[in-house]
Amino acid sequence: MIAAQNVSKHYESAGSLGGGAASTRVVALDGVDLSVEKGEAVALMGASGSGKSTLLHLVGGLDAPTGGSIEIEGVDLSTLNDGDLSRFRREKLGFVFQFFHLLPTLSVLENVILPGRLNGRPDTELLPRGRELIARVGLEGRENDSPDRLSGGQQQRVALARALINKPILLLADEPTGNLDSATSVSVLQLLAALVRETRVTLVMATHSAEAAAITQRIVRLKDGRIAG
Repeated sequence: MIAAQNVSKHYESAGSLGGGAASTRVVALDGVDLSVEKGEAVALMGASGSGKSTLLHLVGGLDAPTGGSIEIEGVDLSTLNDGDLSRFRREKLGFVFQFFHLLPTLSVLENVILPGRLNGRPDTELLPRGRELIARVGLEGRENDSPDRLSGGQQQRVALARALINKPILLLADEPTGNLDSATSVSVLQLLAALVRETRVTLVMATHSAEAAAITQRIVRLKDGRIAG
C-alpha cells in the first residue's frame, strides 16, 4: 500500500533579522523508509519535532519530500502534477486532523458530503451515504445543525464521517485526539478503531498518545527525523 524509501525533508531557516546571519538548514526527516501493508493500522510516534507529522503530510501528498520517493498503491506521488495530485487525494485518501476544519457556514451533512461534491458525485448518491455515516458516528438527527452547535468530540466525529465519504483506501490521522479531553478522546478512539475495522481502510496515524497508538497494529517511533524503532 505505502512504500516510502529514503525520504528526506529539509527546510531553510532564515537568519536573524538585520543580523546578516546566513540561513541554516533544518532537517525534519532524514532518510526514512516506511512500508505499510493494505489494511494495516500504523501509529507514527515521537516527541514534538520528531518528524512524525511531516512524514504523514508527505505520505498524504500535502507536501513534497526534498529527497526519496513515496508510492501509494504503486503510484509515485512525485510523478503527479498539481491537478492529478489533488484528484488523487480526493479520490483515494481521507484526512483527519487535530483541528476539525469544519466549514461554519455549512451544516453537518453538507460538511460530510463536501469532498464527494468536489469529486463531482451527485447528491442522489452522496446524501444517503452522508446520512448513513452521520448515524454511524452517533450523530443521527444532527444533520442540519451547524458545527458551532456541536462539542469538540462531536465535531471530530463529523470530521471522521467526512474523511470516509469517498470510501478512501488510506486514512491519515494527525493527532486526532490532540484537541479533546481525556474522556472524549477515549470515545473518539473507540469509534475510529471500529470504523477502521468495518471499512478495512488502511490507517496511518501520527500521535504522541500511547492510548491512541494502542488502537493500531504497529508502532513506528521517530526521533530527530529518523526511524528509532
